[in-house]
Amino acid sequence: MIDLKKFYRKLLSQLCTAWLCCALTALGLAQAPASHPETPSASQAQKTAEGAKPAQEQKISPQEAEELFRSVDEILHFASKDTGFPIKHEVKRKLIDRNEVAAYVEKHTTEDEDAKRLRRSELVLKKFGLLPRDFDLGTFLVALLREQVAGYYDPKTKMVNLLDWVDAEQQKPVLAHELTHALQDQSFNLEKYMKPGDADLEKKKEVTWADIEKDEIGTARQAVVEGQAMAVLIDYMLAPMGQSLKDSRAVVDALKQGMLAGTADSPQFQDAPIYMKEALTFPYRYGIDFTADMLTQGGKEKAYAGLFLNPPQTTRQIMEPKSYLAGEHVEPMRLPDFKQTFKNYDRFDIGAVGEFDVAVLIDQYAGVEASHALYPHWRGGYYYAAYPKGDPSAPLALLYVSRWSNAERSAEFAAIYAKYLPKRYRRLHDADEKNSAINLDTLETLTGKHTWLSEAGPVVIDVEGDTVLITESLDQPTSDRLEQEVFGTVAAGK
Repeated sequence: MIDLKKFYRKLLSQLCTAWLCCALTALGLAQAPASHPETPSASQAQKTAEGAKPAQEQKISPQEAEELFRSVDEILHFASKDTGFPIKHEVKRKLIDRNEVAAYVEKHTTEDEDAKRLRRSELVLKKFGLLPRDFDLGTFLVALLREQVAGYYDPKTKMVNLLDWVDAEQQKPVLAHELTHALQDQSFNLEKYMKPGDADLEKKKEVTWADIEKDEIGTARQAVVEGQAMAVLIDYMLAPMGQSLKDSRAVVDALKQGMLAGTADSPQFQDAPIYMKEALTFPYRYGIDFTADMLTQGGKEKAYAGLFLNPPQTTRQIMEPKSYLAGEHVEPMRLPDFKQTFKNYDRFDIGAVGEFDVAVLIDQYAGVEASHALYPHWRGGYYYAAYPKGDPSAPLALLYVSRWSNAERSAEFAAIYAKYLPKRYRRLHDADEKNSAINLDTLETLTGKHTWLSEAGPVVIDVEGDTVLITESLDQPTSDRLEQEVFGTVAAGK
């Protein structure tokens, strides 16, 4: 959906986050033998929450560091056996401190191109109501990653980075995760694998449906990369008990819940908006389910190397593995002539709105139950954001087109979108007589064309068959032309 996915992927593809291990702690896996990680106790977590200096702030001893370095080769062999990825060469290792991690994170959030992408992401997410108006996305991401980092593999340097303030035993499951990335990289070159999903559509002069389809590739591939690494992490943790991911799906379910809940020592994550929690954990939570399903359906070859040779293309395929296994393809959507139709506007951002995106949007607007019931019926979507030409101080204008499995589902989605408008706009009132008969509080379906006025301009929701067209803060001639182009005809009588 928003470029945020490309932005944070650059960091999260390398930073193993602490909530993964904290979630495992909640499952009682810290009871593993001494050769496996011990985790902070509840009292330690409480002390951290109250502001006391956590135990892991102490530097590990030279002896512990030496033992940790030796464990890299042992765990690398475990990951290789677990995945079938061969060890082609030794993995370099380095012990780093908090300042080095902070510098790494801040470098990627202050570079000019990254900062521009981040600003676009923030404003579009706010337009959809997925972030509060006063939310500072850049500050949040830096604080979150500094809070959560638990180690990382850097595909540029081919180095696994270990932390000098975290107990050596606690870092071993993180190593299982990160060394899986090293093996993925040795066999398939992670940067090359992720490259198709890194294209910035905002820079393309002419955007086609093929371009919009590719906007989801990066997120889908990241779920493969992280899902496999999570599978190895769990196998490593469960190995002393004679168990593995394949026969412990209940453990996976509990782990996913733990990730979303956060822990007492992760206040940044706990307090994050729904979209941020879901987006940041998507590659891990859905990726591990996807990997597990591939293991069940086709064994180790299909679940590991097979997903690099034949990668999924959309978040729908990740969230619903049966669609990947069936080779399902989303039919192309009719696109307007963006250049001509928006000739009075300066393009700000453009992208896909995939199944994951609508799942989070519905979750925010109507709750988890409504989201799970409706998002599997998604069949395509995109957005286009722009400012009136030469006036970046004006409200950001938005086109959002969403397609569903049938007219009934599109009407349900349109109603959910409409019901949330009063929470997104301070002043919202009807702009046509048809709306006077609509009670947004009890609305369940919405069909036809409806217009509201807000402090940021008109909001139009137009439902035709399986498609919902939404425009916000656009002038009427542009909205009218979009209606004709998207639906293919002039909808008379509305």
